[in-house]
Amino acid sequence: MKTEMLGRFRGNLAARVVVGGMSLLLLGGGTLLADLRPVGLRCEYHADPQGLDERRPRLSWRVESDRRGDVQTAYQIQVARSLAELESGEPGLWDTGKVADGETIHHAYGGAGLASRQECHWRVRVWDRDGAASGWSEPARWSMGLLEPEDWTADWISFEDTTPLHTSRSELYLPPAQYYRKEFEASRRVRRAMIHATALGIYELHVNGRRVGDAYFTPGWSDYRLRAYYNTFEVTGLIRPGANALGATVAEGWYSGYVGYGLLVGYGPNRVGRYFYGKTPAVRLQLELEYDDGSRAVIGTDPSWQTTGDGPIREADLIMGETYDARMELVGWSEPGYAGGGWSRAIRASELDRCSAIFSDTMGDREVELGFVAPGRLQAYPGPPIRMTEVLPARKLTEPEPGVYIFDLGQNFAGVICLRVRGPRGTRVQIRYGEMLHPDGRLMTENLRRARATDYYILRGDAAGEEWTPRFTYHGFQYVELRGLADRPGLEAVTGLALHSDTPLASQFECSDPMVNQLYRNVVWTQRANFVEIPTDCPQRDERLGWMGDAQIYARAATFNADVASFFTKWLDDVEEAQRSFGAYPDYAPYPMAHGEPRKTFGTA
Repeated sequence: MKTEMLGRFRGNLAARVVVGGMSLLLLGGGTLLADLRPVGLRCEYHADPQGLDERRPRLSWRVESDRRGDVQTAYQIQVARSLAELESGEPGLWDTGKVADGETIHHAYGGAGLASRQECHWRVRVWDRDGAASGWSEPARWSMGLLEPEDWTADWISFEDTTPLHTSRSELYLPPAQYYRKEFEASRRVRRAMIHATALGIYELHVNGRRVGDAYFTPGWSDYRLRAYYNTFEVTGLIRPGANALGATVAEGWYSGYVGYGLLVGYGPNRVGRYFYGKTPAVRLQLELEYDDGSRAVIGTDPSWQTTGDGPIREADLIMGETYDARMELVGWSEPGYAGGGWSRAIRASELDRCSAIFSDTMGDREVELGFVAPGRLQAYPGPPIRMTEVLPARKLTEPEPGVYIFDLGQNFAGVICLRVRGPRGTRVQIRYGEMLHPDGRLMTENLRRARATDYYILRGDAAGEEWTPRFTYHGFQYVELRGLADRPGLEAVTGLALHSDTPLASQFECSDPMVNQLYRNVVWTQRANFVEIPTDCPQRDERLGWMGDAQIYARAATFNADVASFFTKWLDDVEEAQRSFGAYPDYAPYPMAHGEPRKTFGTA
């Protein structure tokens, strides 16, 4: 027998004891623990997820051991209503007891029925090949979302939209983002604060002047007439005693903005490539406060909210780009006590005017309603959020013609930039994006087709310099062109921010051949750039659709490169939703427009 002192382990003196090749942990008091240990606890593929609507969520973990060939032979899961209850050893929701099983993934919850908003804390322990038990894992948790339609008490709200339906294919229509705000009082000490949020369009939340979360383009893309996703955020740390403010910025996104090649080929209402699901975005937010005394309060969207379209985001389109006028910034708009003018009362989205148009694609022409239609159901978003995952500093700056500056970021990717500039108030900086340069050094944009892929930033004139990052668009590019600056910028003026659905790399590859290594890096970057909400065909031109044949061919390789389980879980909901009434699947999902051979909406591999 060999003994090695290890110091303290979970509050106890511990030693490693090796007996006959078996490695065990010996705690003070004589307790033996297996070297095998459960780590990386996941619920529905996520670490500590919030707002699930899966009533029997699946629990998974990994096992690690310093012993070669060690395996799990049994497990025990405990689930409780609170951390204190879990650590008491008497969990009130579920205790599997010891189960002889080597499986570490997808153990469906089998305890007491779970209610809306339920908090669940859980842990697991395992037994190794010699029958020795591990200690309990570090605790993990999940929470339930709003499981019943009646749990939603907030209204869908929007604004008085008097603009006519756009009818021109030669001119773009890019309306500004809409801002919404509401002040409220937290009358007592808050124990827990949760926001459930969705939109017909895409939104960004703020509480007391702070952005909520780090995700882009929430709540995601779906067939909005049938279903809309919602997200759940815990904001307990952002709520103050007394006066508070809740804010949201809403842009068109996939709901009413330009989608795919609709403009190029003349699809959609009025053949203009937009309004595929409706005309005017809407938002639905529900902030739920639980006080220390057990009482609750709900602050939901309703006509008491204020709204304006006169903010700095003057244009916001996923494909065409974003325009930001820093002179129009609404300083403090999502904080309590804001006194800015020009805001009006929001309206219930159901009060929006009804409007119809002729929708055209290869299935023919038909009349569609573009006024507000409430989604058939709300579903908790099951996929990974779209996040900024890497920063790419500019590597080279050229000036192919006077006043035209091109930055080389050294890598083709999908995302946006952080712009850092200085100049006179009112200076309009044009920002164009491309994947290649012409031989003479000019930016190549011919492959973008009808995607404008151009952002604009109008300076407020801050002598200390200004910094800006678009929020409601993204591009595929390696090169960035700036026009409009009075002076030559430095390399620090442009920094690339890679955006994609946050699917962490799960493997790596390297060999002795530099070309093969570069090929592998190209594969990884291509996967990142095309896994933005759905598995797209390309991130740069006017397409970005979830082509089913492409995904079928590539999905297996994707699973080797990264953790894509929840990403494909989300997209398969879109695939099921897009299935034709006669059973076949279309070319891509979601399926806003029919393409290909007339009146044939199938053909996937």
